Amino acid sequence: MNVARENHTAILLPNGQVLVTGGFGSSGSSGFIGSSEVYDPVTGRWTLAGILVTAREYHTTSLLPNGKILAAAGEDSSFGPIASAELYDIGLGFSSSWQPALTLVPPSVSLGAELAMAGSLFRGISGGSCGNSQDSPGDAPALQLRSLQTDQIIIVPPAAWTSNSFTSMPVSGLPVGHVLATVYVNGIPSASAVVQVQAATIVVYGTRLGNGDFQLSLTYATGTSFSALMSSNVTTALSNWTVLGSVTETLPGQYQFTDTQAATQPRRFYRIRSP
Repeated sequence: MNVARENHTAILLPNGQVLVTGGFGSSGSSGFIGSSEVYDPVTGRWTLAGILVTAREYHTTSLLPNGKILAAAGEDSSFGPIASAELYDIGLGFSSSWQPALTLVPPSVSLGAELAMAGSLFRGISGGSCGNSQDSPGDAPALQLRSLQTDQIIIVPPAAWTSNSFTSMPVSGLPVGHVLATVYVNGIPSASAVVQVQAATIVVYGTRLGNGDFQLSLTYATGTSFSALMSSNVTTALSNWTVLGSVTETLPGQYQFTDTQAATQPRRFYRIRSP
């Protein structure tokens, strides 16, 4: 880094770089640092960025839906709390006329479900690539989901799209909670929307097989681990239910478990849990 520091913040930017702001070090008369730096993982280099109006440590930085970073509160050179906040603008780096926009986004989506949104400029704009006879704009938007709890990012390809509508492939691989949803067209991000990722509903079916075995089938997000539990009394405390074994994912999102002891047991209750 250009400036050694502690008690700073670091936050992942929408372009994949990392912004570090403020902190405390040996620079200046008080040791409070007002500078910020950006780390580029492609080059492995740190570059000095903007200067905070108020040098601070122990503050917070938050990514806003419009791509700007909010630095708020903390402690200044008086060693007292700060009531002020500042914005860091990474800048567009492209013409605003090329930026896709989200106009209608559902407040929530379940794991394993598609996310459908309305907006504009979801198709690549000719000239947005290089602007001459070798122009090669893309025509497939991509959806980025960023967990606000963990900063985990996944890219969800489209299942269908037009210039003003986008439907993603099923959402999976994220923890439940709120995410920032951003549509990218030719690498240009829209302003983000906050969407809550919810646990998918587990639909369980029970079937008595011809040989007397009992088969449980369920539908859920792919890649999930489940266990099947049994008790002869439905009021038994969950900690006392018997674990029968793991539920097998037979097809993506389709799970099955067969109780081979059911034929000799006239009364059995089942639970499915994860893991």
